[in-house]
Amino acid sequence: MSRSRPPPLVTGISPNEGIPWTKVTIRGENLGTGTPDLIGLTICGHNCLLTAEWMSASKIVCRVGQAKNDKGDIIVTTKSGGRGTSTVSFKLLKPEKIGVLDQSAVWVDEMNYYDMRTDRNKGIPPLSLRPANPLGIEIEKGQFPQKDLEVLFPGMSADFTSENLSAAWYLIENHSNTSFEQLKMAVAHLKRQANKKSEGSLAYVKGGLSTFFEAQDALSAIHQKLEADGTEKVEGSMTQKLENVLNRASNTADTLFQEVLGRKDKADSTRNALTVLQRFKFLFNLPLNIERNIQKGDYDVVINDYEKAKSLFGKTEVQVFKKYYAEVETRIEALRELLLDKLLETPSTLHDQKRYIRYLSDLRAPGDPAWQCIGAQHRWILQLMHDCREGCARDLTGTSGLHSAVSDPDSDARPPALGHLGHTASLKRGSGFQSGRGDAWRYKTPQRVAFVEKLTKLVLSQLPNFWKLWISYVNGSLFSETAEKSGHIERSKNVRQRQSDFKKMIQEVMHCLVKLIRGALLPPSAAEGGVRPGTGREVKAELSGQWLAHVIQTLRLTYESLTALEIPSDLLQTIQDLVLDLRGRCVAATLQHTAEEIKRLAEKEDWVVDSEGLTSLPCQFERRVVQSLQSLRGVLECRPGEASVFQQPKTQEEVCQLSINIMQIFICCLEQLSTKPDADVDTAHLSVDVASPDLFGSIHQELSLTPEQRLLIVLSNCCYLERHTFRNIAEHFEKHNFQGIEKITQVSMASLKDLDQRLFENYIELKADPIVGSLEPGIYAGYFDWKDCLPPTGVRNYLKEALVSIIAVHAEVFAVCKGLVPRVLSRVVEAVSEELSRLMQCVSSFSRNGALQARLEICALRDILAAHLTPESRSSFKQALEALPQLSSGAERT
Repeated sequence: MSRSRPPPLVTGISPNEGIPWTKVTIRGENLGTGTPDLIGLTICGHNCLLTAEWMSASKIVCRVGQAKNDKGDIIVTTKSGGRGTSTVSFKLLKPEKIGVLDQSAVWVDEMNYYDMRTDRNKGIPPLSLRPANPLGIEIEKGQFPQKDLEVLFPGMSADFTSENLSAAWYLIENHSNTSFEQLKMAVAHLKRQANKKSEGSLAYVKGGLSTFFEAQDALSAIHQKLEADGTEKVEGSMTQKLENVLNRASNTADTLFQEVLGRKDKADSTRNALTVLQRFKFLFNLPLNIERNIQKGDYDVVINDYEKAKSLFGKTEVQVFKKYYAEVETRIEALRELLLDKLLETPSTLHDQKRYIRYLSDLRAPGDPAWQCIGAQHRWILQLMHDCREGCARDLTGTSGLHSAVSDPDSDARPPALGHLGHTASLKRGSGFQSGRGDAWRYKTPQRVAFVEKLTKLVLSQLPNFWKLWISYVNGSLFSETAEKSGHIERSKNVRQRQSDFKKMIQEVMHCLVKLIRGALLPPSAAEGGVRPGTGREVKAELSGQWLAHVIQTLRLTYESLTALEIPSDLLQTIQDLVLDLRGRCVAATLQHTAEEIKRLAEKEDWVVDSEGLTSLPCQFERRVVQSLQSLRGVLECRPGEASVFQQPKTQEEVCQLSINIMQIFICCLEQLSTKPDADVDTAHLSVDVASPDLFGSIHQELSLTPEQRLLIVLSNCCYLERHTFRNIAEHFEKHNFQGIEKITQVSMASLKDLDQRLFENYIELKADPIVGSLEPGIYAGYFDWKDCLPPTGVRNYLKEALVSIIAVHAEVFAVCKGLVPRVLSRVVEAVSEELSRLMQCVSSFSRNGALQARLEICALRDILAAHLTPESRSSFKQALEALPQLSSGAERT
């Protein structure tokens, strides 16, 4: 006969040992296609098919019967697969005999109990009964371990009623200390008992043989008399007469004993009713006990009692039992509703939820209470999040609420964790600069930041239990084994749909969280303008970069906590997107705030110069920018799963423009300082470095700065910015992975050079114009005429005055920044030589003495300023000399 399926294979049994009638669960492969396909099931050689309950192709539930063997295999036989095999075995334990009045910690199976009154085992054939003490001598229990005896006598038993009785095991266990003489007496006792059993039935038949014969003779005589009587007589037959006599006797007896018999029947009825009440008091008292246990919260007791009542009276046909069982069902239905209400009640702990779900599954509640609990918990989390928002809004009644922020950067609060920023070791100048603000602002948390912290804390307190509840729902740990096999749980009908629905729940929670945080922190779109449509409420001001960084850290910790729950990353992507947007806004806000601080640096210029002609302003500027970048280190750092802030071109362009704006704002501050009126200059702390020349000491003595001196100081700062500061800042930008650094450097350098050139031209105009303007009046002072002059005896005073003025410029520039001396004097000399060339070319004619005088002065001036001549100034001096008449003699040339 061909088989359509592989033979059954048993791979597990739970429990793997127990007494007869123990309920076991058999697991394996190919255990049949249904109940009709299962045709055989043996455990330890006993047929258990009658109690078998087929659950699936891998699971069968049954009860172990009275088996001959103490240990054996589990064999399943099916129509489709034939006789199977087993890789596990079951051990049958010896049951303890418990009487009807004995106390027991477990529910005793009443199918087979030991009756102490009649000393017989109900349900077991009489031939298997044996005396409790077969040897007839006193039993003395030994102290030998049971496990050692099982190893010593494998497959045997010490039970006197077992077919595998081991006499040696029985004697060791019960008579280990008995003497040899007593054992002889026991042998004699066994022989007497055997003789009694062999002679007992035969002697009983011999003793009653005469009685049997007398009864046989009487029955034969009565039969013959009835046949001979006939039915011809009027009175009828003998049997008819006998019937009439008996009826009269019965009526007379009823008349005499009716009252007595009635009382007896009533007493019997009462006695029977009391017996029934006593015997079935469990069912009659169960409705009241259920109510009491529900009030005390002992739901486990209620469920156990209900299961027992259902197994005993669930299919009863007795009307009184059906009535009381219906009352029990009514109480259980009310309990189901009560447990479902408690399950859906919020807030509730995960432990209570699992407990109520298990109770409802044991009670076979309709529907899917576990999924209803998941849905209620989802709605509860969403409600808590919205209540959190409304609560924060109520706390801010009368203010701009979550849609407002402190607009003054100085009054904006900072998080304590971000309050202290380290200084760069390369910054050696201006280290004594200190902010004038106190530390009180550091501990004032903005309402919007407090709202985000409260909201994330709420989510982290609720979502883990929500996720664990779902995991327990999926793996089936919420349900008891009884409920799992009952087939009433709907969760197995559409698991894929449940997974899809739960994924939507998580996405909805994440979307709500991100939406609330976005609404509280990020500014609205530009299309909304300055006022939200229909609200009349001003748009909220942005948080500072420090608080945004604090919020980003909070969200990152939230993401890590949710990831630790093994929630799929695609469900948490919205949080990553929010963090990316906040990081971009944090960088922009920090750079904007830095720009605002740079604007106020001009107010902090004290004009204290060092030996290189620099003030603390460039170092303050560099330190502010570096501190700003350091505060963004954690924000710009990419955590696992995060993208770079600069991956979007729009963010790159915005950050690049803000960086350029910071540079240009500081350049504007320098320009503002260079043109600041004297009355606005704070000279209360004016001083110079000890290494500065004494010539500049007059500035300290006069306690005032001239416009030319301010220009020189600003020019010196511009030179330092170009050579050091801007390059250092560019390196820090590159270190923090900023994009467009080349553009930032180029634009900033171009603006700085433009300012430097304009300031330099202003200074040259202030210094060179007076010198140039004094040349022509000095040359023609005293009605001097080139055509009619005395022989030259030396250079005239105008030339000396011009040289003195040039020396004064040299001293002034050298006192501030000696690096500017060549650049300034070269331009001054160019202006003087150009003017002198123009004046010489304008002379119509020279006398011999005039030509000598002019040549002397031009050559003297050229030679004195030879160190600062440029090609332009050399050309001007050459043109001036060419305008003079040529010398005629060698004496004149010398």
